[in-house]
Amino acid sequence: MGDPRSKPEEDSSSSHHHASPYKVGVPPKQKLWEEFSTTLKETFFSDDPLRSFKDQSRSRKCVLGLQAIFPILEWGRTYNLSKFKGDLVAGLTIASLCIPQDIGYAKLANLSPEYGLYSSLVPPLVYAFMGSSRDIAIGPVAVVSLLLGTLLQNEIDPITNPFEYRRLAFTATFFAGITQATLGILRLGFLIDFLSHAAIVGFMGGAAITIALQQLKGFLGIKKFTKDTDIISVMRSILRSAHHGWNGVTILIGASFLVLLLSAKYIAKKKKKLFWIAAIAPLTSVILSTFLVFITRADKKGVEIVKHIEKGINRPSVDEIYFSGHYLLRGVKIGVVAGMVALTEAVAIGRTFAAMKDYQIDGNKEMVALGAMNIAGSMTSCYVSTGSFSRSAVNFMSGCQTAVSNIVMSIVVLLTLLFLTPLFKYTPNAILSSIIISAVIGLIDYDAAILIWKIDKFDFVACMGAFLGVVFFSVEIGLLVAVSISFAKLLVQVTRPRTALLGKIPRTNVYRNIQQYPEATKVPGVLIIRVDSAIYFSNSNYIRERILRWLTDEDEQLKFEGLPRIEFLIVEMSPVTDIDTSGIHALQDLYNSLQKRSVQLVLANPGPVVMDKLYTSKLTNLIGDDKIFLTVADAIQNCSPKYTEEV
Repeated sequence: MGDPRSKPEEDSSSSHHHASPYKVGVPPKQKLWEEFSTTLKETFFSDDPLRSFKDQSRSRKCVLGLQAIFPILEWGRTYNLSKFKGDLVAGLTIASLCIPQDIGYAKLANLSPEYGLYSSLVPPLVYAFMGSSRDIAIGPVAVVSLLLGTLLQNEIDPITNPFEYRRLAFTATFFAGITQATLGILRLGFLIDFLSHAAIVGFMGGAAITIALQQLKGFLGIKKFTKDTDIISVMRSILRSAHHGWNGVTILIGASFLVLLLSAKYIAKKKKKLFWIAAIAPLTSVILSTFLVFITRADKKGVEIVKHIEKGINRPSVDEIYFSGHYLLRGVKIGVVAGMVALTEAVAIGRTFAAMKDYQIDGNKEMVALGAMNIAGSMTSCYVSTGSFSRSAVNFMSGCQTAVSNIVMSIVVLLTLLFLTPLFKYTPNAILSSIIISAVIGLIDYDAAILIWKIDKFDFVACMGAFLGVVFFSVEIGLLVAVSISFAKLLVQVTRPRTALLGKIPRTNVYRNIQQYPEATKVPGVLIIRVDSAIYFSNSNYIRERILRWLTDEDEQLKFEGLPRIEFLIVEMSPVTDIDTSGIHALQDLYNSLQKRSVQLVLANPGPVVMDKLYTSKLTNLIGDDKIFLTVADAIQNCSPKYTEEV
């Protein structure tokens, strides 16, 4: 097995004089508190966040504490003009992208355009001080805007009651922030990992199609449009208005600029150095289309325009948040859902770009930063903000060095709110629809879906389930399907772990899965089974029954071939990292069942945790210390010495 301790046994076996197999060690008994604290540390503090505080003076600990909460205090000490140049260019570039996107995304959330801009002013500033990612660009995003808009309009009609709708939006944003910050403070970041990559790919793809379909209202100039988001309702609404509801000039504007935007993205994708073309294309399109509508007065010909964006910076909105009353619990529910989706997207983006630049981000700190910025945002007329993949990609390509690029972007948005909002009066809604369509197309990841199909069919089911749930039903249903299938896969893997039949690799002392190595040979009279999972209450009965089924199948095969029956059953326990009370009982039941069949139970290489529990439960007395071995080879040497000598 490559273990130095097994070499004397291998050497002696070659000369047909077998030394006693090396005994499996029993770990020293840990004190209850030590065992509990070790488990707690590995569960919630696996990254040892207090490592840097060891052996430091009180003043130094205070400084480190502030730096942990506000990372800008750490990297800010080495900040210089060279880094600022990169951040300035990146900040100006993402600002040119975010301004038109924010106006469009606010409409997705059924809010006035200025609320999209507000959400790219305060949250990025807070994140710049508290976030640990250098590359992530903060602001409203399409998926969260759609999700929020859909969930909110189910409670309050944004057209008939815009004030109460806005209050519920701020309430949901506040509780989204509370959810995110709480997960980070309690170090429960691992919870977002329960939404599998495959489910996220499907959900994002479905959301992208849903968002694009919703934009057909502005793209085609339709005035009466369904509030439902499923593809059937949307297509029915589009087709019903085809004869009298479509506006030719609007379609011409939308289609022309959509081609321009997609062409810019294509050029940027083919030639990485020309990324800036795709970055400035949305703002350029807004300027050109606004100018064209203004000089031709196309708004008189039925082209819908933005009309009014309120001038000035964010107003305080603390008094508009529901802290009691009928809508409080609804705000909490919507906030938790939106907060989790926003968190999943932001952490995934942060990790992606951190890996590209080879630095680490602390997931729990990220959650606290995202939570703090959304709490602050809810109090300053913002709705849920998170990391935007398209903006973060542009930020990365533009050469950003630190989170200062977010500050630069916020300053540009501030100047826009103070001085430039009247210029957007004649901006056609069609151009905003085109910008959003071109932005969300990138969320449909065909390559990832194809790869998922090739790698894992169950993952593909999760991917398509989430995709179809969003497209044919609603965003909430799609999200529910994504979470449900992710949990279902987890449950299947936990309750139905893999087991494998092992055989001996020719000319070695190694035993491996005979399905993977068809040339591996079985040992006469011995059945070797490997359990590839911890043995818990959820799978213990299945493992026992599966092992007995292996034994029954093998005995039937041997009887058919006229060969000797199985006398020893070796359970290879290397992958068994833990075992609970139910697992101990399952092994006892397995032992009793084997005794009735005159088959000896043998264990090979149980780990320290498992060995400790076997001894504590006195199961070793039942099985026998002489039936527990360090390796499968040791067990075979004991159970079938003639076979060892022959090979």
